[in-house]
Amino acid sequence: MFSFFKIIMHTLKVFLLFTGCTILFYYGMMFVNEEYQNYHRYDEPKGSALKVSSSSQDEGTNLFDRLVLFYLNGE
Repeated sequence: MFSFFKIIMHTLKVFLLFTGCTILFYYGMMFVNEEYQNYHRYDEPKGSALKVSSSSQDEGTNLFDRLVLFYLNGE
C-alpha cells in the first residue's frame, strides 16, 4: 500500500513539473512575441544607407533569362 502512494506522489511531482515548465515556456514565448511585435523591419533606414538592388524590371530580360537567373542564384 505504501508503494502505491509513493507512485502517486512521484506521478504528481512529474505532472506539476511538466505543467510548470509548460506555463513558463508559454509566457516566455508571449514575452518574446510582445518584444518583437512593434519591431519595424521595413522602415526607411537612417544614416548613409545605400540601395543595393533595384525593384524595376529591365527592358531586355525575358522569362527564360529570369528563370536561368533564379536557378543560378537560388532566389
